[in-house]
Amino acid sequence: MNVTISPSRVRGTVRAPPSKSYTHRAILAAGYAADTTVRDALWSADTRATARTVELFGGTVRRSNEDGPLEIEGFDGRPDVPADVIDCGNSGTTMRLVTAAAALADGTSVLTGDDSLRSRPQGPLLEAIGELGGDAYSTRNNGQAPLVVTGPITGGEVSIPGDVSSQYITALLMAGAVTTEGIDVALETELKSAPYVDITLEVLEAFGVTARRTDDGFAVEGGQSYAPAGGEYAVPGDFSSISYPLAAGAIAGEDGVRIEGAQPSAQGDTAVVELVERMGADVEWNRDEGTIDVTARSLEGIEVSVEDTPDLLPTLATLGAVADGDTRITNAEHVRYKETDRVSAMAEELGKLGVETTEERDSLTIHGGDSRLEGATVSGRGDHRIIMALALAGLAADGETTIEGADHVDVSFPGFFDALAGLGADVARE
Repeated sequence: MNVTISPSRVRGTVRAPPSKSYTHRAILAAGYAADTTVRDALWSADTRATARTVELFGGTVRRSNEDGPLEIEGFDGRPDVPADVIDCGNSGTTMRLVTAAAALADGTSVLTGDDSLRSRPQGPLLEAIGELGGDAYSTRNNGQAPLVVTGPITGGEVSIPGDVSSQYITALLMAGAVTTEGIDVALETELKSAPYVDITLEVLEAFGVTARRTDDGFAVEGGQSYAPAGGEYAVPGDFSSISYPLAAGAIAGEDGVRIEGAQPSAQGDTAVVELVERMGADVEWNRDEGTIDVTARSLEGIEVSVEDTPDLLPTLATLGAVADGDTRITNAEHVRYKETDRVSAMAEELGKLGVETTEERDSLTIHGGDSRLEGATVSGRGDHRIIMALALAGLAADGETTIEGADHVDVSFPGFFDALAGLGADVARE
């Protein structure tokens, strides 16, 4: 699907979709449990991949209707050996969390994904499973999927880099709780994307599992059981997704945009509220009500690190394109290892729209004061966050902006273009 955005003003109210990060963890945590109702889950391409895996491990995932909760009968801490290859689609979170879960099974699992996922690094997690007594390897000997994992592991001590993916730590903590010995994770390098591990600790606590920070990393005791209070868990709103209507309001919401479902949580991407305000938009976040009101004002470039908030880079890059002065996004090297190299993708696609940028290995600078946004045809790069960020640019560009392959928003925000049109944006699909 291609989508064309014409210059628009936006106003009105939009509800944040549920958090993808929390939903992944909740579905798998429910898999580790016996019976759980997961409410307000994001049902997207990525989270469906995690649900399919729970079923391959011996559980069941049911949903009575499109808006209903997920009723999950888990595998109660001990996954079966899958009867088929585990296809994680485009979901890096699924692959990493499930790789550790597969190491608990008494047998061999095979994991793969689409072209993009098969190019993403998994080597440190495979090595960690080996240290814990399992056998895990890449079929191409390059640390990338397809992966072959044989268990069961019983726990122990392991060291792992913290600057490639925080999902490695999440995977080991979630699996470690149901091992005999537990798992003690020592970090070899500084942890990036640390708030995502905070999300994991929050979900584990909600499911009755205790994990903790240590002097050199994280640890979880073994022999624990997953059991949320009352057998239920509710997923909060997603601040990665909130960044798009928030930025739309900052760019084109002269009459104001309200976002609902924005309750505080451990998500690092809550930082986007303060960042948009720093750039000059009028922002008011009522934390008790879970609402954010944003009104467009003249924006100014800022310098910001995305060390802990990598998913915000595309949104910040687009905001920089419409701001005066330079917006410098630093500590961004790990953002190159997502669905696509998001640093280069944003530089190249914004360049097609007339935006001047300077790209370095660990940073991206957007020269908003030297740029004039002009409508053009751009590529979504098969990446949901690139697509949504480029759609925001189309609100302010002169002429039409056509985004090729825009259907990939289904990964995290299936109703994104409906929500944008509901705010008054001129959206045409073909």
